[in-house]
Amino acid sequence: METSAIPTVDLSPFFADGDEVGKKKVEEIIGQACAKYGFFQIVNHGVPLGLMNRAMELSKTFFAYPEEEKRKSLPHSDSPRPAGYCDVPGSVEDLKVTEKFFTELAKVGQLVEGILNDCLGLPAGFLKEYNNDRSWDVMLVFRYYPATEADTIGAYEHQDVNNITFVFQDDVGGLEVQKDGEWIRVTPIEGALVVNVGDMIQVLSNNKFKSGVHRVVSPEGTSRHSFAFFYHLEGEKWVEPLSHFTKEIGDKPKYRGFPYKEYYALRLGQKTNPPETPEDRIVITRYAGIA
Repeated sequence: METSAIPTVDLSPFFADGDEVGKKKVEEIIGQACAKYGFFQIVNHGVPLGLMNRAMELSKTFFAYPEEEKRKSLPHSDSPRPAGYCDVPGSVEDLKVTEKFFTELAKVGQLVEGILNDCLGLPAGFLKEYNNDRSWDVMLVFRYYPATEADTIGAYEHQDVNNITFVFQDDVGGLEVQKDGEWIRVTPIEGALVVNVGDMIQVLSNNKFKSGVHRVVSPEGTSRHSFAFFYHLEGEKWVEPLSHFTKEIGDKPKYRGFPYKEYYALRLGQKTNPPETPEDRIVITRYAGIA
């Protein structure tokens, strides 16, 4: 286990008028983190701590229900996402909390997307215009069971399919990031959001920013709870390395183009039909090279 830590970045300069020096410092740290880890944590990001904690309380309340009660929220067999729970019971106030949390995370997504845009040296507003449809964004809630003698991994190593992922984890921790073959534990910080770059940013930047490899180690003697907000592309969007990182600088594209929905469907299919071996997993290198 590597002893270093992924950077924690204070986004408060983006909520203050005229703090251009602070903004540049944030962009410098995030740019380095995305090139090195594909991961960083953010604080003072604009999402109220009370809202975050209330959402976490609701998650823990649901997962504490008896199994027969939770089974009532299982999706139908023809659901496009036939795993996990949906139509979770709760009051109107509970629903408002989760909807508000989703909305606030989408705002953070737009803020961080803009920061990544500037870190990459793209024209102002380029990524916002390219990715201007929020209908594919998804927020999921997870409960990881305690470790057993047979299995100590809650989620095996992987890279996220989307643009940017935001994770709010409880104080149990367990999220780890891979760097040069070593695993770095992401220490929980009150009110922080963990941010990782996904496969689409890696492709668009032609590997300038990396899609962070990560896993979840199951906790000992307790469950781990977390929220994950996946900031996606619209499914019909064509994805390929941007010219800013290829022909404009004399570099070759490291990926051939593809529609986002194609790759997304392939990755989603592995959720319910896992590959027999790790080598059979579909990852972004499927599109490596020129067609």
